[in-house]
Amino acid sequence: MGRKFTYLNSWFTVIALAIAVNFALAKGVNAQKSDSSYLRSVKAKSKTSYLKNGLHLALPPLKPNAVSAEKINLARPDDKLISNVVVYPIPVTNMLNIKYRLSRNSYVNIVVMDILGNTVLTLVSQRVEFGEQIINYNINNKLPRSFYFLRITAGIESVNTRISVIN
Repeated sequence: MGRKFTYLNSWFTVIALAIAVNFALAKGVNAQKSDSSYLRSVKAKSKTSYLKNGLHLALPPLKPNAVSAEKINLARPDDKLISNVVVYPIPVTNMLNIKYRLSRNSYVNIVVMDILGNTVLTLVSQRVEFGEQIINYNINNKLPRSFYFLRITAGIESVNTRISVIN
């Protein structure tokens, strides 16, 4: 019984000393203005007055150790899914070039339609990674001379452009 009491008593003493030292040092710590824990404590003190004597822990700001070449998607969910659509050259002679940007991974469908809206040619119908995409398509002997519409659909968004083919 005496050994167990001494063991528990020593642990309670160590914890009490650690809390006391933390409170004592927290009063004298001058944290950096860019330190995130300092900014959080300033916001918390302004919002709640009952946490005036809370525990304070000042941590240095985090710095990355490694640089990665992997693409990082910074798009917000409310951003447009497809943007910067460029179709060239116009008029199209033998090669159709399409450039567009996706803000997140999506299923993309690119079709060429005639004036009545009938699908004449499907260029792409697959899942595509986010970022800038470039498609080069040879249309020799696939489309007769006429006006067409190019529809790029990504998710629920679509972009339509008019193209003219001369052979």
